[in-house]
Amino acid sequence: MRIYDTLESGVREFAPMDGDKVRMYVCGITPYAEAHVGHAMQAIVFDAARRYLEHRGYAVLHVQNFTDIDDKLIERASREGAAVADLAERHIAAYFRMLEALNVRPAHHYPRATEQTPQMLEIIGGLVSQGAAYAAGGDVYFRVARAPGYGKLSRRSLETMRAGARIEASAQKEHPMDFVLWKAAKPGEPSWESPWGPGRPGWHIECSAMALNYLGRTLDIHGGGQDLVFPHHENEIAQSEAFNDGQPLARFWMHNGMMLLGQEKMSKSLGNLVTIAEALAAHSTDALRHLILSSHYRSPAVYSDELMAASGRAVARLRQALAASSGGGAAFDPEPYRARFIEAMDDDFGTPQALAALFDLARAINRAVAEGGDARDAQQALRTLGEEVIGFTFAEPQASLDPELARRIQDLVDRRAHLRAERRFAEADAIRDELAAMDVSLTDSPEGAVWRVAQ
Repeated sequence: MRIYDTLESGVREFAPMDGDKVRMYVCGITPYAEAHVGHAMQAIVFDAARRYLEHRGYAVLHVQNFTDIDDKLIERASREGAAVADLAERHIAAYFRMLEALNVRPAHHYPRATEQTPQMLEIIGGLVSQGAAYAAGGDVYFRVARAPGYGKLSRRSLETMRAGARIEASAQKEHPMDFVLWKAAKPGEPSWESPWGPGRPGWHIECSAMALNYLGRTLDIHGGGQDLVFPHHENEIAQSEAFNDGQPLARFWMHNGMMLLGQEKMSKSLGNLVTIAEALAAHSTDALRHLILSSHYRSPAVYSDELMAASGRAVARLRQALAASSGGGAAFDPEPYRARFIEAMDDDFGTPQALAALFDLARAINRAVAEGGDARDAQQALRTLGEEVIGFTFAEPQASLDPELARRIQDLVDRRAHLRAERRFAEADAIRDELAAMDVSLTDSPEGAVWRVAQ
């Protein structure tokens, strides 16, 4: 089995450090807004990777974080007049519902930044004591000049680097690229006590603390989107390896491509996104999974309603092959197709080629059934590989909603949740009545409201 390693810029033989145990850390979301299909892409890519590793007999210990304290969360909470913690919890609950709807196997641990401050402070303190970090005005910065090979993941040098999206310029820095480990408290913001005064953690330090706390000094696989290579993962490497006496943070760095809407990356900041709820209101879970896995995970995927409809039709062909009634003739051997599937997945999780093997198997099943053959073993192979590894549900899709209607329903549900959090129950009940008039039923739970449209 071989996996592409971003650090080495090539495909290498994969074997875990510890027998059959794979330690996998995947950077999660900042829960300040509703999750979109770009988030679904990462979730499905690493779900398929984990499923295949487990299919091959590995025991995967999977950790994914939530950045539940962050500038964007603070700004959005202030705009909505909500507490930062309440805003984060609302979107985390919605994200969990979306993962379930996407048929994504849950990670074993979902640590949150606000719960890991003791571990972060321990690492920051260690970096300061060894001279790899320094305090300035209540902030603490990492000295990039003290990190051998800084820039090795992103193939950059200190001379050519420019500040990334979350790097702040500051006169307190010794070097323009020094990055913040601890931010001094600002009025009205959540803060924690530290040896350098009250404040909150920087973005990068949380993942180093969580990975160390849950998985140890060196991971087998560290995953995330390609947009995290710099500065986030580059800075993770620098601070983690400084704290751990040069020990590598990860043996393999896996980065998935971006989800595109047209020619642009789908993102909240650009405002050109389709939420997961909107996508699943108009199309099936299997269609979205097929769309994403039809491209190699390191390549971009393009989202459109037309492509989603085509993916839905493609999965329907697999479902029809599973439902075909076998005759009593000669048994059909699926092993050549299974071997192609395994070969594709062994080669850096080659899901496009693996899917091609499944569709060829489905066509062969249909031919065998038409000729009166016994295709039951082949159908079982198709179901096992399709469900267990690729993650299809093979469920009959429900009638889809117009995307604009789905978006309007979700906006109303979100508005109702906000009103309920503010204890403005009369206004929240009015929204429930408005939804009921649209034949939308709501089920409230501790994790949030789930809505359904009467068919």
